[in-house]
Amino acid sequence: MKKIILGIFTFSTLLFTGCSSDDDGTNDQETEVTAPATYAFTRDGNSTVSFSGQTTRIAMAEEFISALVDSAREEEELDAMFAHAEGDSDFTDADLNASDKSIRSKTAASADFFSANTTDATAIKGQFDDWIASQVADVFTKWDDLASSGVAGQLQEAGGGSTRYINAKGLELNQAINKSLIGALMVDQMLNNYLSTAVLDEGDNRDDNDNDVLAEGKDYTTMEHKWDEAYGYLYGAEADTEAPELGADSFLNKYLSRVEDDTDFAGIAETIYNAFKLGRAAIEAKDYTVRDEQAEIIRGEVSKIIAIRAVYYLQQGKLNLGTDYASAFHDLSEGFGFIYSLQFTRIPGTDTPYFTKSEVDGFIDQLMTDNGFWDVTEETLDQISDTIAAEFTFTVAQAGS
Repeated sequence: MKKIILGIFTFSTLLFTGCSSDDDGTNDQETEVTAPATYAFTRDGNSTVSFSGQTTRIAMAEEFISALVDSAREEEELDAMFAHAEGDSDFTDADLNASDKSIRSKTAASADFFSANTTDATAIKGQFDDWIASQVADVFTKWDDLASSGVAGQLQEAGGGSTRYINAKGLELNQAINKSLIGALMVDQMLNNYLSTAVLDEGDNRDDNDNDVLAEGKDYTTMEHKWDEAYGYLYGAEADTEAPELGADSFLNKYLSRVEDDTDFAGIAETIYNAFKLGRAAIEAKDYTVRDEQAEIIRGEVSKIIAIRAVYYLQQGKLNLGTDYASAFHDLSEGFGFIYSLQFTRIPGTDTPYFTKSEVDGFIDQLMTDNGFWDVTEETLDQISDTIAAEFTFTVAQAGS
């Protein structure tokens, strides 16, 4: 995959600035915030950037989705990987086993969307639990059988391509889980938690940041750290997190790279990266207007990634319907996951997603009615694609090719 090196050689990032008047309006002196060339911030010679928890969860999720295609796994093993408990030997990496982090604890767990909506949070976590259980009970038990309409098993892509393992409705549950986690974990935590003013300004965070009061034993203020944690859900698996190249994981980072590689959307990667840098610089400068402006840019652009890939996979799946079922179902399964992730997106300047849980559930019901992908029509795929694209500034033709 082509790598996209961000920020390190673009002179424009050195001059990317934002201005705002004093919050209390008592004078008209403006402050200027300048983004650094890369995502590098220091205090007294020490880095103030930290997001190890995000790197850990991405690594856990990588092992987890790999285990979902190991038919020797038991449901209890997969559940334990999803809801890891500190010290349990759930992963091949000893550091992950020693961690007190887990995937499940941060799934559908943002402050803005789920702290007061435990009903949906519980239902979403339960959906992941059900998918895991079904992968073991319904797919692993038919691993060597030939799949057909209404029957789980395996299908090989045309021309001796990859073998896909599907449930009775043609859904690759491992793909559904993988892509749904992008929304339920990475996007939700980024857009609706760590970039939220409820989190950034929680308690004494703003006063502490104004007065350079650091978190206990750390080189950063709590507000700086919260912003960095949002950054970590996109760039936490990068070899060089200051100047990311993209394609570093199987989640949001990978699909930002895919969207960037589409000429219709080239530049989105730099837009997001620049907004992260400028927002972080604004926190150092105590300019919360610029900070919040950058958070809104990130919300809009990251949400667009999810929508573009949802439409892309529906349209790619449509191309092979009726001819190469394995290829079609693989694409549609990825599209299924990105559609599920739409409920975690966020319209800039609002507290609402582009599509509600109810609307997303409606899309899923359309895809899974009767025998699911075996029966889905081109008209249904186009209808869902049109509905998604209409909420954004791109067309189905742009996203689907």
